Amino acid sequence: MNEVLNMLIQLSQDFAVIKAYILSLKKSKLDNFNETWIDGQVVMQTMHLSKRTLQTLRDNGTLPYSRINGKFYYKVADVEQLLEANYSNSKSAGHGTK
Repeated sequence: MNEVLNMLIQLSQDFAVIKAYILSLKKSKLDNFNETWIDGQVVMQTMHLSKRTLQTLRDNGTLPYSRINGKFYYKVADVEQLLEANYSNSKSAGHGTK
């Protein structure tokens, strides 16, 4: 009887570990999704863009997007790619340089 009780306790502990692992996987997938896609408001605030400028980037194909129920979503990787494509390491680039 004592042996069966010990096995049940061990099984219960194993289930708790498995449950914690599954919950952490779910959370990491959700975090990954949240980091992969951002809405237009976040893009505008982060890059200091107006609605019109963001619309122009969509219209001319510069920034790919997804639209669901009138709300625009952007891949973080696409925003990063846009920034990288326009990156200038020139020391003379910028305002007020001598």
